[in-house]
Amino acid sequence: MAKFFTTKDPLDKIIAETMPEHRILRTEHILTGWTNIVIEVTTDKGAYFFRFPRNPFWSKMIIKDAAVCNYVDGKTSYYTPQMRLCYDSKNRPFSVHKKIEGYTLGDRIYHLSHTALAGVAYDVAKFIKELSSVDLKDAPKEVKYPLSQFLHELDYKHYDKHIDADHEYIKSKEEAKLVHGDLNLGNILLDKNDRVIGVIDFCFAGTGNPNMDVARMVSRPAPKEFEKEFLSYFNDKAEIERMKKAWKHIDNGYAEHIRAKFPEINLNQL
Repeated sequence: MAKFFTTKDPLDKIIAETMPEHRILRTEHILTGWTNIVIEVTTDKGAYFFRFPRNPFWSKMIIKDAAVCNYVDGKTSYYTPQMRLCYDSKNRPFSVHKKIEGYTLGDRIYHLSHTALAGVAYDVAKFIKELSSVDLKDAPKEVKYPLSQFLHELDYKHYDKHIDADHEYIKSKEEAKLVHGDLNLGNILLDKNDRVIGVIDFCFAGTGNPNMDVARMVSRPAPKEFEKEFLSYFNDKAEIERMKKAWKHIDNGYAEHIRAKFPEINLNQL
């Protein structure tokens, strides 16, 4: 039996069954979701995001996403989703969380003033440092899943073609600290004053080197003044640069996979 979802599944029915106490006003498919079928659901009690994994690999990772989100909640200065992990009648996992109101940094970054860019750079650096300081002593095993192991499995079991992701180097630099793993512009939310209010999408999260989050932030296009300001908070420039190259290979490999398997997904964010 399949442990994942496709757009041919009765997703609207599953959503309605999951929220019997809500009156659903509108549903909208978010076409930028790489790992999951993402649907924004507007109800009489607010807006929610549903995430339905696209294959068995992401079904396993959405369980980790929920575990990390719920463990991190309240442990940094920024909002993170309070994730509800659900299963349908076929025992397929999916998640739902209330929408954190805000704008993605990806949507706003080229419209920000120098002062606003500096503030966002400070906030993101602060989040990385706070996240890596979270005490993992009582964390569930899903939260302690090593990022290097995740990336190796992503490459060798998920991609159609092996990529040069510098796996041995990433593993050699690993630390027992919590990292987001996919800290890109689309996963950082800003409030109406253009300050970071929250961080979403912890599917890649686990233990690792915090510089992997730093490198991830600068591995996709962004204003040079933002990158310079952001990197000023960190010292290991050579290490970050090497990790940045690894992330670029990972992105390119996944983009190739998405274009071949899911052409309906919007890859403009690259």
